[in-house]
Amino acid sequence: MSRPYDLALTALAPLVWGSSYIVTTQFLPNLDPLTVSVLRALPAGLLLLCLVRQVPHGHWVWKMFVLGALNFAIFWSLLFFAAYRLPGGVAAVMGALQPFVVIFASRFLLGSPVKVLSLFAVAAGVVGVALLVLTPAAKLDMWGVVAGIAGSASMAFGSVLSRKWQPPVSALTFTSWQLTAGGLLLVPFALFAPTNWSTISGTNVLGLAYLGFIGAALTYIIWLRGIRIIQPTAASILGLLSPMSAALLGWFFLNETLSVPQSIGVIVVLLSVFVGQYALRSKPVSTKPTLAAVQKS
Repeated sequence: MSRPYDLALTALAPLVWGSSYIVTTQFLPNLDPLTVSVLRALPAGLLLLCLVRQVPHGHWVWKMFVLGALNFAIFWSLLFFAAYRLPGGVAAVMGALQPFVVIFASRFLLGSPVKVLSLFAVAAGVVGVALLVLTPAAKLDMWGVVAGIAGSASMAFGSVLSRKWQPPVSALTFTSWQLTAGGLLLVPFALFAPTNWSTISGTNVLGLAYLGFIGAALTYIIWLRGIRIIQPTAASILGLLSPMSAALLGWFFLNETLSVPQSIGVIVVLLSVFVGQYALRSKPVSTKPTLAAVQKS
């Protein structure tokens, strides 16, 4: 497969994640975030596990629980906590900081070089996201900001470790292991969630099915494949497309306004993604014979 194809396929994951806001507000208004997280991860993980009929063994067991915690249990919990303490726009900007963590985590855990141009691209992407989602009325809450940054760092390290710890299985199996582990870790906390289960409706089931099987299972299969093929840093920069997708979907389906600053933000995000991928492109291997090769001949 060509790199443009792999980038385009991986980009589908954050584009779909951008729809989570609409689905949650329109289909799941009566469910609390913790319950949604469990019902999003565990059923999808168990279904995939039944399909692959393969469970981790040995050291892969604890590694899957670490990855399940970082990519799902901790990340989603902190993300929802931040969303409760912060306006949605501020929480989205905190999430846009994730590529910075991935860049430096990849340097220390994978030995990947730090490209200065990619840092500038990510910084521009954060500005673009801010233009997209921030409003003059946005207020900061210290614990919300801490949770937002910690949540971004959690998924960032989860993405890098997903590249470092590559089991000899397919992306489908890898996803089933992580989703199941993350869902199991969330179950004890969900017992204290305030959701009234008697209010569960058919609309809720449809929303949960979409978030679990499309917004989690399918997208994470694509995401983990992308992390393996195009590397975590390139994938994380594509993550900037998620808040852009959320803003555009809100404008299209919910008749939300799209202001001039937001339109500029869309352009800035797209340019930052393009520049970031350009900075991380693989340099062509030279076919010219070296001096040593000439002398040997």
